Amino acid sequence: MSTLLVRHASILVTMDDDRREIVDGGLFIRDGFIESVGASVELPGSADEILDLKDHLVLPGLINTHHHFYQTLTRAVPAAQDANLFNWLKTLYPIWAGMTPEDIRISTQTALAELALSGCTTASDHLYIFPNEARLDDEIEAGREVGLRLHASRGSMSLGESKGGLPPDRIVEAEDAILKDSQRLIEQYHDPNPGAFVQIVLAPCSPFSVTADLMRQSAELAREYGVYLHTHLAETKDEEDFCLKQVGFRPVAYMELLNWIGQDVWFAHSVHVNQEEIELYAQTGCGVAHCPTSNMRLASGIAPILQMLRSGVKVGLGVDGSASNDGSHMLAEVRQAMLLSRVRAGIEGASQSSESAPEIMTARQALEIATRGSASVLGRSDLGSLEAGKCADFFAVNLNRLEFAGGLHDPVASVVFCAPVQADITVVGGKVVVENGQLATLDLPHLVEAHNRASRRLVSNG
Repeated sequence: MSTLLVRHASILVTMDDDRREIVDGGLFIRDGFIESVGASVELPGSADEILDLKDHLVLPGLINTHHHFYQTLTRAVPAAQDANLFNWLKTLYPIWAGMTPEDIRISTQTALAELALSGCTTASDHLYIFPNEARLDDEIEAGREVGLRLHASRGSMSLGESKGGLPPDRIVEAEDAILKDSQRLIEQYHDPNPGAFVQIVLAPCSPFSVTADLMRQSAELAREYGVYLHTHLAETKDEEDFCLKQVGFRPVAYMELLNWIGQDVWFAHSVHVNQEEIELYAQTGCGVAHCPTSNMRLASGIAPILQMLRSGVKVGLGVDGSASNDGSHMLAEVRQAMLLSRVRAGIEGASQSSESAPEIMTARQALEIATRGSASVLGRSDLGSLEAGKCADFFAVNLNRLEFAGGLHDPVASVVFCAPVQADITVVGGKVVVENGQLATLDLPHLVEAHNRASRRLVSNG
């Protein structure tokens, strides 16, 4: 058994049901789980390891609900810089077709390193392209070396261009093979227990890249094994037009037809949804991964997040693919979520008087989406807050830094309002992953060098 004492945090934000913000706060941790939370004077005086976090703000670990790790290899590709979603995909599909298992390994570690350095402790990744014998196993094995919790989504594409889909035929898979591999991965890797470091998700890519049969069979398989389901949905108007033309339904209605509605399902984006669809999400427990930077980058629109929250929808945060965001900074994404929500509020309230101005998202609401909200979306009752019995996942930022100068009247808000910073400390399951602002688990310069070599090869050959 091992113990860790965290003490003397300037402010410890619990995100528990009481939303406590404890001055001179701390945690006592045993074997990766929180045993007690409170003021430092209330905690045990000794432990196997002690972290003194004077002058630091401590927050629950941020939880990323949607990402594509492999896309770190194709950031800011010139031909895709100014494209909308469909044209962006058509530009990048041929490049991604050249990926190898080693590329998956390298990009996984690059993305997870970025996330860890930005305060993230759990990440859900959506890998849906498997060229040249690449497997989800490559991602899982590489991720273990970094030390973050991973929800590894077995994505898939089966509807190629010749059958009316968007992806080229050469990068789609046979549906029997997809389902067989999905079952293998669940049986080999999925851990349903509290504190799990790896969980498997079944995630056919999107309505425009898989068939209705694959969606239905994936849902049946997931529910047989008790794992979650994930896909892109209602991201752009192009997708809405595609669904109406091909199947005669709006995207959400199409998911309902395919039995893809329920508390074990979450959708990435949901930008183009109406109030009736939002109420369906709330009534059935569907979750949403909000990806504000990606939605801006691809000119997809602004998701109605406050409308969803008011209706009772589970909403989490995602950085999305690192080629439609070009970064994997979770704390920056928290800031973007707050600011973009305010842009939408300003548009909606443009014709209203100041007395009836619309509600705007607060800094604390944005942080809650990325912690409690994201944990709820992923079905992780053991994550998302700092309280007894939950996983010891948290990050800390030193408040004595340039970015916060003049902003210490409310440090919790300042960590969102001020320029995004890196975490000084990130701890997952009681183990330090980032220490003194440096990744403790990998040789980062060596990783960056290998990643850049792989990226140059892919883009030049694609």
